[in-house]
Amino acid sequence: MQKLRQLIYRIDGKGYKEYKVLKGRYDFGNFLLFIDHVQGDPFASPSRVRVRIPFIKTGYPEELFDGKEKIVAGCDFILRKVYRYFKHVSEKEGSGKSGTLSVLKPSHLVLRQSAVVINGQNLEVRFLVGLPAFGRKINGKGALRIFFDKIPGMVKDTLYFKPGDYDSLKAHVFLKEDQTYLREKLSTNDLVAFIANGSVLPRESGVSERPLKGAIPFKSPEELEVSFDLPHFGVVKGMGIRKGITLITGGGYHGKSTVLTAIMEGIYDHVLGDGRELVISIKDTHYIRAEDGRRIEKVNISPFINNLPMGIDTTSFSTDNASGSTSQAANIQEVIEIGAKVLLLDEDTSATNFMIRDRRMQELISKDKEPITPFIDRARELYERYGISTILIAGGIGDYLDIADTVIQMDTFEPYDVTTKAYEIARKFPSHRKDEGAVSPYSVYMRIPQRESIDPHKGKKDFKIDAPRNRIILFGYNEIDLMKVPEVLLKEQTRTLGYMLLYLLKKGHIDNKSSMRDLKRILDDIDLSELSPFLYPYGDFCEVRADEAIKALNRLRTLKVKQKF
Repeated sequence: MQKLRQLIYRIDGKGYKEYKVLKGRYDFGNFLLFIDHVQGDPFASPSRVRVRIPFIKTGYPEELFDGKEKIVAGCDFILRKVYRYFKHVSEKEGSGKSGTLSVLKPSHLVLRQSAVVINGQNLEVRFLVGLPAFGRKINGKGALRIFFDKIPGMVKDTLYFKPGDYDSLKAHVFLKEDQTYLREKLSTNDLVAFIANGSVLPRESGVSERPLKGAIPFKSPEELEVSFDLPHFGVVKGMGIRKGITLITGGGYHGKSTVLTAIMEGIYDHVLGDGRELVISIKDTHYIRAEDGRRIEKVNISPFINNLPMGIDTTSFSTDNASGSTSQAANIQEVIEIGAKVLLLDEDTSATNFMIRDRRMQELISKDKEPITPFIDRARELYERYGISTILIAGGIGDYLDIADTVIQMDTFEPYDVTTKAYEIARKFPSHRKDEGAVSPYSVYMRIPQRESIDPHKGKKDFKIDAPRNRIILFGYNEIDLMKVPEVLLKEQTRTLGYMLLYLLKKGHIDNKSSMRDLKRILDDIDLSELSPFLYPYGDFCEVRADEAIKALNRLRTLKVKQKF
């Protein structure tokens, strides 16, 4: 500790690069301080710093940290305290990022993250410090305040347990365990999603994750209501969405998309007070939409699109500028390639000709002149042969009533089971359309990314990874556009995805032998701390599915693959 103080005194007023001498480990008695990386300029990315303390000395109740899910929730709880503390004490002192202290921003989700971790027997916090300067001269007094006032203050106020936090910590941890338990129970009960009674699904606005005040609490139709006895919460009742084909219908602005979005976000656990704490979906759930303009690399879209003019091969289809129908077909095939079990679709974000060809169009344009086999003629096959369920918003395509197992009508944000009525309507008003799914067999080919087509370097830099905003990854000289991948909810997840791709390259997993599914399996088991490209860990990463990393790889415009038959 004294060594650090002496070093700061020695370099005070000197050129900014003299800060480099601070790199190292310092013993503060009740915690260890690690200065892992020192920025070379006050305007550069802030310095990377860690503090470490034996967990047993923190006083946090061991019974709330004695399991995997408990540790995730407990570390998330502490992260929120650290974030609030830094937000209170961080202040700009001089030029550039001088004086700032920041840590990974928590969200409405409870996620694994690399900022606050239990590492062996220790609790460790990883954060960023903007080392203070006036111009490009070292501000020693500012540095002393950070290292000998603000950081020790953070340790005292957040890393040592306060008895008054016990009830809120316990609720945070117990909710996480209940959510995990409920998700595990879905599949054993032939369910793909669950929405608890009393959930608040609408948000304040399209750019807010806060629940809408005064919103109608969700209440399951009696016919679809199921119950679970959770380890901590006890008995919870709500709407279970069964495996198979489910239609969500209703008038415009009655809550259809709100329900579908909640189901999509149910792949992650939500914080207490979010309103969707017990909206749970199985992990292999994917939102599918049209994505005009995206690049496609050797995807077998033939189950949906075949016999294109000029003999274009759709068993190995590539394009730099996909149409609505070809992009939607590729999006489905790519997620099935890596193990999708639930497809979420909304007619509003789908290509109409991909979703349906009604009887009149079938009569006008014969099948031998129409290359598209619409989704309606594949959905039943996907479920019965491959166990892939579909949840579809259908407000205007009534032909889907013929293939639905369950039909839910949303009326002023309240759900009603109208399955029986839908069947009666389908019998009374038959569509008379022909099933076109038997024209060609369904198939998916595995694909193997080619290492030489994936280059993260930029100029003299070995790699350049950044996330300037949510769903945009800068990867070397390339921009990966994930704007139409709604499962990526946070900018912090976007950054993590970029480093997941870098990890696959650096560790040699992209080896011209491993398939997309192989790479997903590798990332499924990754410890986020392993994503750092350096010997010291990054605190910038948070949980995001490996599935989205593969989606990012698929959208890299330089990607080349080989098909595996």
